[in-house]
Amino acid sequence: MTKRLYKSEKDRKWAGVCGGIAEYFDIDPTLVRAGYAFVTIISGIIPGLIAYFVLAYIMPTKSEVKNG
Repeated sequence: MTKRLYKSEKDRKWAGVCGGIAEYFDIDPTLVRAGYAFVTIISGIIPGLIAYFVLAYIMPTKSEVKNG
């Protein structure tokens, strides 16, 4: 079975991107969120925000894939 990256439907704060990444790598979502926040601040905030919104737009949820 192929492992796929989805937005999280159960562990989401905003769009479920960090929760989905944490589920994919089987790690604590808090670590992913902290890492994302660190990288966003270091990169100058705007690139990190753009990356998050792009991922939120292109990453499907499991229910979206199953339904259609």
